[in-house]
Amino acid sequence: MTNRKLKGMALGLTLVLSLGMLAGCGGEKKAEQKKTVKVGIVQLVEHAALDAANKGFVDGMAANGFKEKENVTYDRQNAQADQSNLQNIAQRFVSNKVDLICAIATPSAQTMANATKDIPIVGTAITDYEAAKLVASNKEPKGNVTGTTDMNPIKEQAELMLKIVPQAKTVGAIYSSSEVNSQIQIKILKEVLAAKNIKVVEATVSTVNDIQQAAQSLVGKVDAVYAPTDNVIASAMPTLIGITNEAKIPVFCGESGMLKAGGIATVGIDYYKLGVQTGAMAARILSGKAKPAAMPIESQKEMQTVVNEEAAKKLGIVIPADVIKAAKGSK
Repeated sequence: MTNRKLKGMALGLTLVLSLGMLAGCGGEKKAEQKKTVKVGIVQLVEHAALDAANKGFVDGMAANGFKEKENVTYDRQNAQADQSNLQNIAQRFVSNKVDLICAIATPSAQTMANATKDIPIVGTAITDYEAAKLVASNKEPKGNVTGTTDMNPIKEQAELMLKIVPQAKTVGAIYSSSEVNSQIQIKILKEVLAAKNIKVVEATVSTVNDIQQAAQSLVGKVDAVYAPTDNVIASAMPTLIGITNEAKIPVFCGESGMLKAGGIATVGIDYYKLGVQTGAMAARILSGKAKPAAMPIESQKEMQTVVNEEAAKKLGIVIPADVIKAAKGSK
């Protein structure tokens, strides 16, 4: 065989090997693009607001490139408001080495944060991360936790309540004594109403089983009731409304999902949109574009006025025209 033929064969072999290497590199790149991440979602309890935040989170992830059945798998867990369930879920996520945890509601985030300092945690439906000791500060978390806040416009909610029930002199506040978020909201409410010379009568509960007694304790003492974004109250709104409706006492809520059972009105956030915002934050973390430690807690800028005209009619309450106009304008 001549030298020319040998050189030709060597050149051909080199080209084949080069093409093989390029194909291999392309395959590796394609495999990297299809890498599936594992995300654990833990929801404290089932009710409208948290359900909406959950759905919004998944949709927010999808809108930012992380789609279920394509490049992300979800381990969805509901703790049914049970602390031992939360601890078991946390252990499950850590053992399964999920890439990120979405914690819906404060107790969920607190339990997850106690279980791991390495896995990124994004929270939602949490009022105050600092007060809950989840972050060093809302502006600079410094740990593995970040997320979105559902802090209510309490002042605007109180003003809406007094616009609908202007004769109110005493307002009842029913909430869970174990929820830090609720305590913060009621503290603000008392300050706002005190400036208007309106008294607040508190009724606290530990579980849903206490709601009936707590609600009955307010009958005959208050002109209206305020229910904050409290997970215990939200999960048992029909029980509360059953008692207040019979006593002709209107209930004003911290978020719109609670109106479905018979609440009168609110000015608040959209939990679905808050979930979408949280999903976008999680996507940035999973893409390597950001780390929780340096991601400030985000809030929703747009608030919506929502009224339940049917519930108001049952109590003989006429919603002012400007309130109805504001509600229609915010949809």
